Amino acid sequence: MPDALNVAKTGLNAQQERMSVISNNLANVNTVGFKRDRANFETLLYQDLREVGAQTSQNTQLPTGLAIGTGVRIVSSEKLYSQGSMINTDNSLDMTIDGAGFFQVLMPDGQIAYTRAGNFTKSSTGQVVSSNGYPLEPAITIPENASSVSISRDGIVSVGIPGQTAPQVVGNIEIASFPNNGGLKPMGENMMAATGASGAPIVGAPGANGQGKLLQGALEASNVNVVEELVNMIETQRAYEVNSKAISAVDSMQKFLTQNI
Repeated sequence: MPDALNVAKTGLNAQQERMSVISNNLANVNTVGFKRDRANFETLLYQDLREVGAQTSQNTQLPTGLAIGTGVRIVSSEKLYSQGSMINTDNSLDMTIDGAGFFQVLMPDGQIAYTRAGNFTKSSTGQVVSSNGYPLEPAITIPENASSVSISRDGIVSVGIPGQTAPQVVGNIEIASFPNNGGLKPMGENMMAATGASGAPIVGAPGANGQGKLLQGALEASNVNVVEELVNMIETQRAYEVNSKAISAVDSMQKFLTQNI
């Protein structure tokens, strides 16, 4: 009986953690460049009460064994990097990566962070920065007298200068991709950090070597599907209720034994 209580308790904990993952997805449904998380479960150790293949006589063996599971746990939360829908903004510094890759952003501690959020703007010095003020890497500065900004599909940034007929190139945007996107570590602020599991970043021009291409004047919406998350929420709630009923049932069985034996 105590074993059944512990198994049901692991189910409650796992479903509660899954609900936290779903809640975070729904909370970020309007976050630019957000990638939804999925909770991955695994079984805990089994108690082998009868070993499969054990001898039942000199010439016969057990065709099946008796193994009692000890519960479940969430082993990981995995980000799913499917492409989000495009939102046209007509803002010249808004960018979307159409395909694989991440924008590179220089953090205050000198670390390079990676993001799919392309809602960039200008700082007081004309430098292209993220919505939190972190500079785009490599650094690009828009001249104060620029009348227009143009960003090509392969990342060339050029500006129109009054009095000049030809546009002036002010920099090139590079994006980074990874052998294993799932190994990136979420940092908050729409940023990801490279880890040993993600592999070293492969940096290059947009559209080269399998990198995605840039779209100017658009943003990538969150890839959260609200209907799917609501279905997952209901499923999680029902699973939590079932595990709660299992605990109540075991408690009733123990009460019966206490009162009648």
